[in-house]
Amino acid sequence: MKIYTGTGDHGETSLFSGQRVPKNDPRVDAYGTLDEMNSVLGAAVAAAPAPEIRDALVALQFVVFDLCADLATVLKPGELPRITAAEIARLEGEMDSLTEKVPPLRAFVLPGGSSAAAQIHIARTITRRAEREALAVPGGIAREPMVFLNRLSDYLYLLARRENQLSGSPVPEWHPTCLRAPV
Repeated sequence: MKIYTGTGDHGETSLFSGQRVPKNDPRVDAYGTLDEMNSVLGAAVAAAPAPEIRDALVALQFVVFDLCADLATVLKPGELPRITAAEIARLEGEMDSLTEKVPPLRAFVLPGGSSAAAQIHIARTITRRAEREALAVPGGIAREPMVFLNRLSDYLYLLARRENQLSGSPVPEWHPTCLRAPV
């Protein structure tokens, strides 16, 4: 079976729901950015995080595929998105659990620490871009995928902090340059 189809040779692609749209359509931008973020999650897994974090990242990769499918689908009346309120509640529960495990913040955290945590921070920032792009989709995206996308960057922030904690990596903290001694 060939992987190429030739159907996109003129700058169009098909959504899951069948519509043909330009490859630079805001909807394609949003799910393409989530695909990029999912690849960074794969890089974070390859960086050998703590088992707890690895398991969370692998599980999240499957959910992000569902989220991409939601962004790639123009729902018909009565159709429901793949990401539901139950998935949002599950994510929020995981976030609450992580919040109890990580130490209280003393300062803003800079991206970094272990290699896996740094990759998770990159995924977090890409997620924020995907959210901005999803907001630009004409006609909008269903509520549940948008809520999930909004929570996702916070979840990744907590996963990065937990990974640094479990790996024993120092957490880079931001201190205003005006308060630091001159170099």
